[in-house]
Amino acid sequence: MWSFVWLVPLVLSLFMDSIIMAKSAAILLPSQTGFDISRSPVCSAPDPNLNYRPVIGILSHPGDGASGRLSNATDASSIAASYVKLAESGGARVIPLIYNDPEEILFQKLELVNGVILTGGWAKEGLYFEIVKKIFNKVLERNDAGEHFPIYAICLGFELLTMIISQNRDIFEKMDARNSASSLQFVENVNIQGTIFQRFPPELLKKLGTDCLVMQNHRFGISPESFEGNVALSSFFKIVTTCVDNNSKVYVSTVQSKKYPVTGFQWHPEKNAFEWGSSKIPHSEDAIQVTQHAANHLVSEARKSLNRPDSKKVLSNLIYNHKPTYCGYAGKGYDEVYIFTHQRIFSNNFNLSCV
Repeated sequence: MWSFVWLVPLVLSLFMDSIIMAKSAAILLPSQTGFDISRSPVCSAPDPNLNYRPVIGILSHPGDGASGRLSNATDASSIAASYVKLAESGGARVIPLIYNDPEEILFQKLELVNGVILTGGWAKEGLYFEIVKKIFNKVLERNDAGEHFPIYAICLGFELLTMIISQNRDIFEKMDARNSASSLQFVENVNIQGTIFQRFPPELLKKLGTDCLVMQNHRFGISPESFEGNVALSSFFKIVTTCVDNNSKVYVSTVQSKKYPVTGFQWHPEKNAFEWGSSKIPHSEDAIQVTQHAANHLVSEARKSLNRPDSKKVLSNLIYNHKPTYCGYAGKGYDEVYIFTHQRIFSNNFNLSCV
């Protein structure tokens, strides 16, 4: 009898404590905290040092992006829509930089953007190589002149920058990393401040090292030893992550310039959220977060650019002036591509656009 009476207040106390703890853990709306919601909101003044309307230039790649299934025009070039969506999902607009435009036109368009994406592909010589080299040099010049101007060099883009900086077109070796997902292994004691990974949540960073959250699709790579052994490369870049191919070969997978906002990827940050042609592409919530953080980092860097070009020139050159072509019905390759063939001038704003 007495033991029962003693237990009643104890149970009631524990019950009340659980209610209090539940309330303290709940997410409360402003109206539930006593905040006066009738007050006018206070909108923070925009930072004058940031550009809230950034534009990313994406360099087109030779061919139609579909092995000739969509266009066999000899002057055709293309941009996979996933790269466009990557930039847009971070809060930027896109201007296509058509690699075989007259150089005067191409570099005038480069003056309209606040950052550049060099995409994946296969072209490693000829006009395309020379244009990538000239764009890279102009980007370095703009950074040296005080303008913050980022580059994302993805897969082929990373390979080309590596060849340009090292002045060695044979620096890559064959790797078996076609159509496969992988983890990323962070270099021991690497500082991720200033890199794509600086805003990743700790739990997602941990999962990057254990789960297959990034997509690989390349036949070439460079070992950390070869990379560090090249004075030009090791002076320009720091290695952030490595990966292992299907034959247990270790290769460099993410690099960050030590001086410039230049990031190189030997993996595909754009595919997780925006490509569906391969069953190997990871589409988990964590994988989508990887794509989103990659997009956010690129555009946050582009916002630091103080380049403010004429708005009419920007509008008449945006990717919105072009229509993507769906090619996902083939069940392989890209889902959508923008194809650029012959050019026509349709304004006085030096705009050349495909038909």
